[in-house]
Amino acid sequence: MSHLRAALSLLAITAVALPLIPIQSLMVRFNTGNKTYLPRLFHRAVRAIVGIKIVQIGDIATNRPLLFAINHASWLDITVFGALTPVSYIAKSEVASWPVFGLFARLQRTVFVERNRHRTANHRDDILERFDAGERIGLFPEGTSSDGNRVLPFKSAFFAVAEHRTNGQPLPVQPVSIAYVGLEGLPLGRDERHRFAWYADMDLAPHLWGVLAAGRLTVSVQFHPVVTIEQFGSRKELARYCEATVAQGVSAAISGRLPNNVAGVLPANTDPVGAA
Repeated sequence: MSHLRAALSLLAITAVALPLIPIQSLMVRFNTGNKTYLPRLFHRAVRAIVGIKIVQIGDIATNRPLLFAINHASWLDITVFGALTPVSYIAKSEVASWPVFGLFARLQRTVFVERNRHRTANHRDDILERFDAGERIGLFPEGTSSDGNRVLPFKSAFFAVAEHRTNGQPLPVQPVSIAYVGLEGLPLGRDERHRFAWYADMDLAPHLWGVLAAGRLTVSVQFHPVVTIEQFGSRKELARYCEATVAQGVSAAISGRLPNNVAGVLPANTDPVGAA
């Protein structure tokens, strides 16, 4: 039964993606239309197909521009977060060459960052132009994915963009905690959570199949208060604060200690509430 579920889910996702890909490709290539609409529609569809219930805690900031600082455990993070709000991402350059996911990343106008220091200034300029245009960008400051049970150290170099000012105002940064907390309505234990995390040298195909076959997943997404670098004085201190805040949110979620300000419990067949 689980293999049938996975096969049907994969077919359904493919059926949704195929007509959207050429349309989004044209909009990105010719820089026209609302380039965030179709990616968000796709992520919502995938969330419904896979059966992901989202517990949203706190409010999505309405600031534009805005940098989201998000912990990272799985490719599922992209779909979960992308279903909640229009967003592009910052990712390492290797992602662009990944099968399937590289294509989707390019269509979502991901900014690919190379580790070559000679290209750093160019990447920074691309990102800052996006912020000056009022865009919202998701950043995974760990620089890699974890096993879903903990938050890895945030790299302060990624927060260099937070030093940028648009119209004289510091860049708003919203820390976000994503945690995988339930499966088929039951709590997801520490030893099971790694099934949904994609990290280390795990092969993508069997991991994808396993996720699609697993069943209905519950994910907690906590939006913390917006901060700016001016409150901390340096990007290192900003990174340290965001790491501690996100880690605290993840720890609370996987321990079942949800705060009182739950914005909504979003079944897989409904649109997210409070999305900006």
